[in-house]
Amino acid sequence: MTETRTLRDTRESYDAIAPDYEEYARGDLDAKPLDRAMLAAFAETVRGTGGGRVADIGCGTGRVATHLSSLGLDVFGVDLSPGMLEVARRAYPDLRFDEGSMTDLDLGDGVLGGVVAWYSLIHVEPEQVPGVLTGFHRVLAPGGHLLLAFQVGDEPLRLTEAFGRTVALDFHRWSPDRLAGLLAEAGFAVDARLVREAYATERTPQAFLLARKVTRT
Repeated sequence: MTETRTLRDTRESYDAIAPDYEEYARGDLDAKPLDRAMLAAFAETVRGTGGGRVADIGCGTGRVATHLSSLGLDVFGVDLSPGMLEVARRAYPDLRFDEGSMTDLDLGDGVLGGVVAWYSLIHVEPEQVPGVLTGFHRVLAPGGHLLLAFQVGDEPLRLTEAFGRTVALDFHRWSPDRLAGLLAEAGFAVDARLVREAYATERTPQAFLLARKVTRT
């Protein structure tokens, strides 16, 4: 697949800020009980329906992958940025982290029990999101589970500077209802949703959708 400018900008931006981002994000789940609750619900749901491997797509520095591992899941990470993966492999050497893009997943059909896209779908252009969700559906086993985390809103955010470095990062915010509709079109049933207000360091409310792959007829 031909690399888009958005993919290139996203990869290069996260490569540039990887060490600073790891320090900034380290331990952020400790102060977010509702976020941890959604991850715990996802983990329990995956385990309760037979387990299977779980992919953290857009894993960044690996903090969510290692949290899911602590909850008993067989998890590995996939990320676009070699710089972020380098940090993840150094910080969590017991976990596997692969380079790849959610727009062109190099995974077999039906091989996963779960997929997490924790604030990573937000970097995909909205017109590409239906195809990404279809890709998630493809790699999940029947009844497999998907957890999405994203910012709520209608207007995207463009960052040109982060941690004192020049970046080109777009953050696409979503209405939970709109994204739930796209999930339904891709062959998912939404089992739970959570919207919480923004914490002091956040710009907008945050949302989480827990969905399940259903058999197409």
